[in-house]
Amino acid sequence: MGLVSLERALEIASDMGMDLVEVAPDASPPVCRVMDYGKFQYEQQRKERKARKNQVKVEIKEIQLKPKTDDYHIGFKLKQAREWLVEGMKVRVRVRFRGREITHSHLGRATLDEIKTLLSDVAQVEQSPNMEGRDMLMILAPLAEKK
Repeated sequence: MGLVSLERALEIASDMGMDLVEVAPDASPPVCRVMDYGKFQYEQQRKERKARKNQVKVEIKEIQLKPKTDDYHIGFKLKQAREWLVEGMKVRVRVRFRGREITHSHLGRATLDEIKTLLSDVAQVEQSPNMEGRDMLMILAPLAEKK
């Protein structure tokens, strides 16, 4: 409609039975639009709901180990972790220290480094190993697919 005074714009909107909505307040002069604001809000909510429905939730699976876990059991856990990573899930690897084991945290870090190298073909490290209380955690994410 071009450049119109505020009073005239409000009059036009009320004649049409709609609302006058400010679209670009920073522009000089401000840009307004005549629309049904309730319908606009409803459409926005529908778009958000549809986007939320199509959203992919990333599931985090966890494997728990101890510093003294032997190679056979680590291999078994790695097999599970590999399956989850191939399916597109993230994997949290937790090494739990009990009692005086905490003084040998280097053993837990070595275990996590070994896991990182064994799963490097299907996973990348999202969060490097760090201590949280008596646990050492590392998060692995699946590799991005190459197209």
